Amino acid sequence: MSSRALIALGANLPGPDGCSPLLTCRRAAAMLDGTLRGRVVALSRWYATAPIPVSDQPPYINGVALMAFPDEAPVDPAALLAALMRIEAACGRQRGVPNAARTLDLDLIAITAPGGPILRVSSDPVLPHPRAHLRAFVLAPILDVDPGWKHPVLGTSAKALLAGLDSQECQALPDRERSGYGIGGREA
Repeated sequence: MSSRALIALGANLPGPDGCSPLLTCRRAAAMLDGTLRGRVVALSRWYATAPIPVSDQPPYINGVALMAFPDEAPVDPAALLAALMRIEAACGRQRGVPNAARTLDLDLIAITAPGGPILRVSSDPVLPHPRAHLRAFVLAPILDVDPGWKHPVLGTSAKALLAGLDSQECQALPDRERSGYGIGGREA
């Protein structure tokens, strides 16, 4: 079994060329494919979500990509995080105030190696992502790409975690908005 990584994608501001947050997320998903020799093997539906914490920001577009890496190329979490930050920068991300509106946000949610999940509590990145289990905009798309995923620390399925959340605005976009986002012909 190869290593696998779950990457959350989100945006709520136009890209540097004025493209929509949805198009920025689609472009970022395409840029993920091939990163550190990994392949995007599944991409969730896109979701319109309210900002968390609640604010007057525009709604977000969110999704999750499932990446697989060759057996001979074990995933270095810090290198993958650095690659994600380079993609964010290429899409116009400027870091400033936490939870601010952004052109692109890529979060490394979890990595599973052949020997099991990679757990990191004090290094950047922390794995699994410390707030993934609290966010409908992460859990709903995870169900699209890996319906059997369990939180590697809590041991709880994404489905149960999502069901246990207080109401969070997270609505799958209509199918007509989904066309053209597949990687390598695969859509989840």
